[in-house]
Amino acid sequence: MPRRIIKRYMPDHETIRNHKHLKFLGALLHDPNILHLNRRSVSGAFSVGLFMAWVPVPFQMILGAIGAIVARVNLPISVGLVWVTNPFTMPPMFYFAYKIGAWTLGMPARPFTFEPSFEWLIGELDIIWQPFLLGCLICGVVSAILGNVLIRGFWRFHVSRSWKERKEKRRLKRLAAEQDKTV
Repeated sequence: MPRRIIKRYMPDHETIRNHKHLKFLGALLHDPNILHLNRRSVSGAFSVGLFMAWVPVPFQMILGAIGAIVARVNLPISVGLVWVTNPFTMPPMFYFAYKIGAWTLGMPARPFTFEPSFEWLIGELDIIWQPFLLGCLICGVVSAILGNVLIRGFWRFHVSRSWKERKEKRRLKRLAAEQDKTV
């Protein structure tokens, strides 16, 4: 069952409630829904985490935590999924978002070469901000929906398989008991 797999890697409830960076959320951290592991909570956490991963701002983890608390979905999973965008994946993901936004707006995608300077960033963002932000929004929404649907399907598959296994075990147990009676 997915719950057992996820529980192995989940932090303790008290660890989350006493975390120094989450203390500002106060009593909101005592809502039991933000730590539950059920199909709704986990799939919702995937939606929040994957959407926030496409938000092009620093401190996405804080946005993921706030989103999880507002949506009342699993907080650790939501915050962890924000790390889909990391220093290695961010450039290709955000370039892809820019290309999607430019395509949606009917604009030609501008080729550019990256320069690690603040002047370059401000100059380029002044030109590409509309397709970039639209692309991030589109990619975030699509990722959130796909993540939710896939996790719900994965969860349903594991639950139905578990039910079939239990049903088969009961059937075999009944057959063994009937054979013992006849012998």
